[in-house]
Amino acid sequence: MTGTDRGIRTVEDVLALLDGLFAPGADRWTEGGADWWDGFYGDRDRPVPFFVPKPDENLVSYAARGLIKGGGRALDLGCGPGRNTLHLASLGYEVDGVDLSATALRWAEERARETGTAGVRFRRGNAFAPGTVEGPYDLVYDSGCFHHLPPHRRVSYLALLDRVLAPGGTFALTAFAAGEGGMGSERPDADLYRAGALEGGLAYTDADLRAVFADLTPLEVRRMRAEPADSPRFGESFLWTALFRREP
Repeated sequence: MTGTDRGIRTVEDVLALLDGLFAPGADRWTEGGADWWDGFYGDRDRPVPFFVPKPDENLVSYAARGLIKGGGRALDLGCGPGRNTLHLASLGYEVDGVDLSATALRWAEERARETGTAGVRFRRGNAFAPGTVEGPYDLVYDSGCFHHLPPHRRVSYLALLDRVLAPGGTFALTAFAAGEGGMGSERPDADLYRAGALEGGLAYTDADLRAVFADLTPLEVRRMRAEPADSPRFGESFLWTALFRREP
């Protein structure tokens, strides 16, 4: 008689099992996805819209309207080459930028040196793994990480926010928008497991984002404003922007 595999005992065991239902090449969210991201960021001359050294237009808008205050601690989740990390530091935040890609973080560190930006710390690793980041943070910002997670890893994402977002703190993200002019897969969650692929990322509606983050108070959910090439801000209309507050 052969042995059986009956090792499922915890929620993390279940999440890891579900991770394995996707083809290895689909992984963008675990340590196993780091090589893919290193390759993605390895060619800095690629015509990728968000390679530009500009902050997201919504992030600039939040500060201008006093929706985020600066002067506390901020986490830039999936920070890539650090364009939003550096902007948050300019607002007075002490910022931790976290990413799976060592290649992206080297680029971010170069940008920080070139601009003379202080108050930033870059860390390589899986932000959802305990010990990678330590809260509390007054602001958690995510520009393009959430939509690369498979459905079951929303559980990990919400657990991270619960662990590190300070009472009264704010959480903001950009994510692929479903509908006309949007990007990302609009297939039902269950279909993604049958296909074993995420099709480049998941698209969300306004209602989806409000439902996923229902434990937080929505302050603003809208399409990102498209910005012209000569703008000092980054903006693409195929993205949602959303800002939430955790009640004290």
